[in-house]
Amino acid sequence: MRTKENNQQVSFDDEPLILVDENDCPIGYEDKLSCHLGSGKLHRAFSIFIFNDRKQLLLQKRSAQKMLWPLFWSNSCCSHPRKGESYEVATQRRLKEELGLETELKFLFKFQYQAQFGKVGSENELCAVYIGKSNGPVVVNENEIAEWKFVDVEEMEKDMAENPEHYTPWFKMEWERIRGEFWDEIEKL
Repeated sequence: MRTKENNQQVSFDDEPLILVDENDCPIGYEDKLSCHLGSGKLHRAFSIFIFNDRKQLLLQKRSAQKMLWPLFWSNSCCSHPRKGESYEVATQRRLKEELGLETELKFLFKFQYQAQFGKVGSENELCAVYIGKSNGPVVVNENEIAEWKFVDVEEMEKDMAENPEHYTPWFKMEWERIRGEFWDEIEKL
């Protein structure tokens, strides 16, 4: 689905990300590109899941310009806090930059994962997962998002089962935990 778009550049290889230990304690800073080369360096990240009034999930297909998992379907929005940013500030910034949305977010959980994308690089993240509710209007950033849609959860789960290779690894891990442990929080939105 397409609505309004913008083409503002909001992601940069040299933006300083926050390196952390397994307890999410900052241990330094490194540029985004370096954090994602090889097997990656453990850094802070976040994932946001936006639902509408019908409990449909907003999915995005990552831009073809992405170094890792280009043109894969993923959760509504994901990125990294930058040096000096809290999770709260970073999540709101990125939600506005990528989707033109502003909404209250609820923190669900953090988890650590590492996923390799061929020989290109990898994600090595301590990721905070949030949920929120919005019916739009969505204004996609064409540098970040190739496509987007609100989808019925059952339809998405059927497609994920039939075509798991079309979805990012972190999205599949996060969705399994949301569905298994946090569905009551989605119902409360």
